[in-house]
Amino acid sequence: MMSVRGTSRRLVALAIGLAAVAGCGKSDDSSDAAAPAVVQVKTAVAVAQGFTESVSAIGTVAARAGHSASLSAPSAGRVARVLATTGKYVAAGQPLIELDAAPFQASQNSAQAALEAAQQAYDREQRLSREGIVARKDVEQAAAELARARADLENSSREAQLAVLRSPIAGVVTRMSATLGASVDPSQPLVDIADPNAVDILLNLSPTAAAEIRPGAHVSLSAGESVGGEPLGSGTVSDIAGTVDTTTRSVLVRVAAAPNRPLRLGETVFGQVAIRSVPTAITVPIEALVPQGEGYQVFVVDRNSIAHARDVTVGGRTASVAEITKGLSAGERVVTYGAYGVEDSAKVVPVGSAPPKAAPAKPEP
Repeated sequence: MMSVRGTSRRLVALAIGLAAVAGCGKSDDSSDAAAPAVVQVKTAVAVAQGFTESVSAIGTVAARAGHSASLSAPSAGRVARVLATTGKYVAAGQPLIELDAAPFQASQNSAQAALEAAQQAYDREQRLSREGIVARKDVEQAAAELARARADLENSSREAQLAVLRSPIAGVVTRMSATLGASVDPSQPLVDIADPNAVDILLNLSPTAAAEIRPGAHVSLSAGESVGGEPLGSGTVSDIAGTVDTTTRSVLVRVAAAPNRPLRLGETVFGQVAIRSVPTAITVPIEALVPQGEGYQVFVVDRNSIAHARDVTVGGRTASVAEITKGLSAGERVVTYGAYGVEDSAKVVPVGSAPPKAAPAKPEP
């Protein structure tokens, strides 16, 4: 029969063996945790190329100065006919609105009668002056009244002609506010016309951005509200407003466009105005920049696919690339997609590739 002391010794030996095995397992787990992380990323090569810094803005297509018109009634009246609608192409001289002619005709008849009366009065005063009955000043007074009556008749005749509002230019009706039978007055614009073949683009920029722009600057244009829209060609800055719009708090920049297709009045256009050009600059995709404190850093990938954090100085930026003025050389490869998830000295592999397999554990002797 085994003694109690022998049994105790066996139990102690067994406990020591189990502790040793557990210690070996813990050591293996910690070594696995210390293995470097592998990050899947996309990369790009820093390129030396021409770089143009620009400011972006959204604008609309508008008629060029001197190629639009706004018409109102010559005097108070009533709309008798509306002969055009918004969006309609019209020729120069084409009738657009007819006002009730009766008041204009009555005014013209009254002016004609007043002229005849003034002419008779003048003739009488001249005859009496020759006979020495009236003074010369009475003749001069009659002559002044005759001249006034002639001017009144001329004005009333012109108003009668303007009772039919005609387009002064060939173009498109951009606004029609006249309503059949409605009363109108000279202070009320009734119809606007613009020449669609003579248009500019009005960009809205902040006062700070507008201060960097100069007349003659090159502008890249695209349809819509972003750079990814349909390319529309280019233009040049022709004028920069000297005041800030009180409604939008922006500055209007007028661009003379050379589009590759006809532009529609009121169409939305996205413009990139060049403010600085560099013949040769080191550039990287904008996705490569990672904010670091008050500056930026990029992750440079070495031959062993290890990413190293490096501080860089950014010059200008566009929607797609950034100019690097210090900290990077042409030909170096940087992380783009996935840069925010990379740490210094991390192993990187291309997106979609399988991470490297860990080496199998060596069997214990």
